[in-house]
Amino acid sequence: MNTLPRPVNLGLFAAFAALMVAARFHHFGDVLHLPDASMALFFLGGLYLRKHWQFAVFIGLAVAIDWVAIEHAGVSDFCVTPAYSFLLPAYGVLWYGGRLYADRLHARWGSMLGAAGVGLVAASVSFAISNGAFYWFGGRYENPHFVEYVARAWQWGPLFVRTTMVYIAVALAVHALAAWAMRARAAQHASHR
Repeated sequence: MNTLPRPVNLGLFAAFAALMVAARFHHFGDVLHLPDASMALFFLGGLYLRKHWQFAVFIGLAVAIDWVAIEHAGVSDFCVTPAYSFLLPAYGVLWYGGRLYADRLHARWGSMLGAAGVGLVAASVSFAISNGAFYWFGGRYENPHFVEYVARAWQWGPLFVRTTMVYIAVALAVHALAAWAMRARAAQHASHR
């Protein structure tokens, strides 16, 4: 996929940031309580936006949202441990996984399935990093051991990865439909000439 024009890049960047705020910060009430889209947005950011500075801004935004939620909205700080710093590599796997696949992304179903496959692998690795760090280095488990870790990862991993994949699948479907509509419109214009 070609690099997006600057206005499109910045518009998509703003839309992704707004979705991160809406889905990561659950203080808007039950009506707008969306599942956390952060993992998907980091992958889609790498896939579509690609810029390193945008990755850094999204990291800062995620941390700022968490800080506001904990300090001003009464959200528990249970997950904020020394392992919280492992979100940087966990989100990096998603962003740079998407970025690595970006040049292969075309509006063909095979390419879209490839993007979904890369998203699935990146989401799984990202979850393993963040969850593993929390379990082993977070200090919340007195006697951590491998069997308990596997049980907890199996309990939570499918939920996180599935949620991420739903967002990615919707985004890729929108991409494919938009590309199809643009091709149809271009064909219609060409036939009228």
